[in-house]
Amino acid sequence: MDESLLRSLIPSVLAILVRRGADFAAAEDAVQDALVEAVRVWPADPPRDPKGWLVTVAWRRFLDATRADAARRRREDLVDEEPAPGPAATADDTLQLYFLCAHPSLTPSSAVALTLRAVGGLTTRQIAQAYLVPEATMAQRISRAKRTVSGMGGFPARGKPRARGRFDQPGDVATVLRVLYLVFNEGYSGDVDLAAEAIRLTRQLAAAIDHPEVAGLLALMLLHHARTAPDGSLVPLAEQDRGRWDTESIAEGVAILQAALGRDRLGEFQAQAAIAALHADAPTAEETDWVQIVEWYDELARLTDSPVVRLNRAVAVGEADGPRAGLAALAALDDSSPSSRLRSSRGDPIPRYTAVAAYLHERDGDLATAARLYAEAAQKAPNLAERDHLTRQAARLNARRCP
Repeated sequence: MDESLLRSLIPSVLAILVRRGADFAAAEDAVQDALVEAVRVWPADPPRDPKGWLVTVAWRRFLDATRADAARRRREDLVDEEPAPGPAATADDTLQLYFLCAHPSLTPSSAVALTLRAVGGLTTRQIAQAYLVPEATMAQRISRAKRTVSGMGGFPARGKPRARGRFDQPGDVATVLRVLYLVFNEGYSGDVDLAAEAIRLTRQLAAAIDHPEVAGLLALMLLHHARTAPDGSLVPLAEQDRGRWDTESIAEGVAILQAALGRDRLGEFQAQAAIAALHADAPTAEETDWVQIVEWYDELARLTDSPVVRLNRAVAVGEADGPRAGLAALAALDDSSPSSRLRSSRGDPIPRYTAVAAYLHERDGDLATAARLYAEAAQKAPNLAERDHLTRQAARLNARRCP
């Protein structure tokens, strides 16, 4: 049973059902039923046209459910539209499916979960494990998201007016990219490598749309993933064994980035990828071109006006011009100001602000302050890997101070 083949077919099969008139939630349920049937039947009797088989079975399951629902006024019309047996249409609506899952009416967490389920083909259990929530909680989140997008309309049926929900307004690609970036940043959780899953989905998107920022995001993911520890643990860049980096992924990421930059339509993901490429290009941490990295952070700050970007820039300044210069750049982002954007909705500074301050104070030789700040940052860390890393940093400095 080729699980990768099944998962690769899910988006196009689901999109075909939606385009033929099925609402998103019902179509997704029908596709899941068809997948269960495929797992049961295919090992003994593999179809010649797997996609066509899935479309036929999923459509019949959808019709069965529709007939059982007396409230569906269009059920007889849908029966008449049942496709004839044979190869499935070659049109690929995967791109529209991405846009549907990243609809602005959804919260970021719901958009990510729906994308992983509908486009990625992950089970509710796998997604729940990845986000460390009960399966029932994730099932409710996905169900709400499906109801939301079902109310937005679907893809236009052939020869019919375009329905609500065909998201081709400016900014749609940016929304999809942010959802994929959220998936990538989850890293390793549960039994699914979400970083690898995000790369797979971004490759699909890059094959469906020619857009420099899509290429930029794919390059960024490849460059970061190339130097990730196999177990997903957090290892500072300066401490990583560069001989163990995935040079093929780095070469691919750099090539994709260079092609995107050559189109002279710079975006934030291309700028982030350029920074990652400079790290990957350095033979050792000491040989990193921090001056050029600061320049790229200046470009990134101009594009995004993001306080997180300026926070990372302070680290780069500390490396390029010394820790005192980095602390001065950090002071410009002091979260003591009531108007500071470095505060969350609860008024707390973001955890990485404290972690950056700890790092720069350590570089400046103030170990007591650095140890205290590392411990504070660990308490606010957004994930287990980061919390463990910051706790170890605090313990290391305390051990140095008290032999």
